[in-house]
Amino acid sequence: MPFSTLAELRRAALDLPAPDAGARADAAARQDVLTKPQGSLGRLEEAAVWLAGWQRKPAPVLEAVRVIVFAGSHGVTAQGVSAFPAEVTGQMVANFAAGGAAINQLARAAGATLSVVPLDIDRPTADFTQSEAMTEAELLAAVSTGYDAVQADTDLLCLGEMGIGNTTAAAAIAAGLFGGRGVDWVGRGTGVDDAGLRRKAEVVDAALAVHAARLADPLGVLAALGGRELAAIFGATLAARRHSIPVVLDGFVCSAAAAPLAKLAEGGLAHAIAGHVSAEAAHRRLLDALGLKPLLDLGMRLGEASGACLAVNILRSALACHSGMATFAEAAVSNR
Repeated sequence: MPFSTLAELRRAALDLPAPDAGARADAAARQDVLTKPQGSLGRLEEAAVWLAGWQRKPAPVLEAVRVIVFAGSHGVTAQGVSAFPAEVTGQMVANFAAGGAAINQLARAAGATLSVVPLDIDRPTADFTQSEAMTEAELLAAVSTGYDAVQADTDLLCLGEMGIGNTTAAAAIAAGLFGGRGVDWVGRGTGVDDAGLRRKAEVVDAALAVHAARLADPLGVLAALGGRELAAIFGATLAARRHSIPVVLDGFVCSAAAAPLAKLAEGGLAHAIAGHVSAEAAHRRLLDALGLKPLLDLGMRLGEASGACLAVNILRSALACHSGMATFAEAAVSNR
């Protein structure tokens, strides 16, 4: 495993490379001489420069685009926090393997390869209203699985998840990291009714009370309130940063899973963008807390890296303009 102790993991999370300033400057300079008013392509220009900095080249590419969906099972489902039964997690993993899920279609449309990584889905985490969701060993194993799943030659990494009960875990992590009560962070997830929504808020509040002593440490929050697939997303996000790979985060759960890196190190998620803002109630609030501005707002709340995959097409358009447009000099067009 890449990490055998929490101290090793913490050191890795604090030793993060910066983007290549020269590549960013060269990419920005090219944007300024393309045949358009400066800044007229808005966030497409920003995206091209962002990709250049993290890929460490002024002409970035999106050839090896990879999507990883991590799946895990949650003991907190015993509290009735989901509209779907816990066995759906394993059934959906089978659906991914058969090519029948939304993410299979969206990854193909985005020109991305898809990997699905189940993490002990037959062995749920502990119910975090009763004890910590994961022991230190379980946390390190899940983080290491996510870390090892990232290939160093990736041009862009999209992250997503599947796990019945994980919007409750994500809400608990968000509250543990950024404050507030359950009611501030829970949403309808798989479609719970009003009574289910109240129950989710109560479960989060109970978990925050039980684990109050762990809330000062982002890794403690992840262990006490998270799940294996969330820990794996954290590990993959960390690996991407250390390999200088730009990352597209999916929805609320994925953003919450990556959030401990932002709390551990200033600028910890500078290599990540939010593919979209989901319909899950607190996602926009979480993105605001992380300083991430979503690319898309389509009312989606599926997970599975579905929104992240859609954002790939926006990034491809950004690079098509960045690399394919003529400069004013090349086109013999008068600049201002």
